[in-house]
Amino acid sequence: MLEHLNYGLFYLINATPASPEWSIDIATFFAKDLISIVPLLAAILWLWGPRSQVNSQRQLVIKVAMALAVSVLASFVLGHIFPHDRPFVDHVGYTFLHHAPDDSFPSDHGTVIFTFALAFLFWHRVWSGALLMVVAVAIAWSRIYLGVHWPLDMVGGFLVGLIGCVSAAILWSLFGQALYNGLSHLYRTLFAIPIRKGWVRD
Repeated sequence: MLEHLNYGLFYLINATPASPEWSIDIATFFAKDLISIVPLLAAILWLWGPRSQVNSQRQLVIKVAMALAVSVLASFVLGHIFPHDRPFVDHVGYTFLHHAPDDSFPSDHGTVIFTFALAFLFWHRVWSGALLMVVAVAIAWSRIYLGVHWPLDMVGGFLVGLIGCVSAAILWSLFGQALYNGLSHLYRTLFAIPIRKGWVRD
């Protein structure tokens, strides 16, 4: 039943040789480059921001990192427990993005971006989480559209992201403040010169 749904949704989304070239180009940008918003936004939140908000921003970055660590590990384990070939390995649909023929479930890109979006939804603002969820859906769509993932790979990434965020919330309650204090001290030591020059927040 699920596999039938998986195939049906894939054929509904997957591009074909008749698809416009501009749509392939946009999807390729989403699939390959849009994920860079994760490290970029995390760095911005840690290094800059209003003085009254920088501590909460850095705590958010740490929670996100914890959630990502758990979700990526869970994704790795699930990929080995439930191996699933990519569409092009099964000679299904059309492929417009080069990719290694490794296991597809759950999607690594989907896991990372959905974890990131959910973390902002839970711990930052509803609007920022919703905006990042739009980005996550765009990335998920693009990788199905270009033929390197199944729809259920992305559903798996979303669910693993939920597991990562719930786990991070539990871990934060246990030793989050101590971790924050330790990382803040390390940051102020390593970035002493940029902090003193005012390039980044202390």
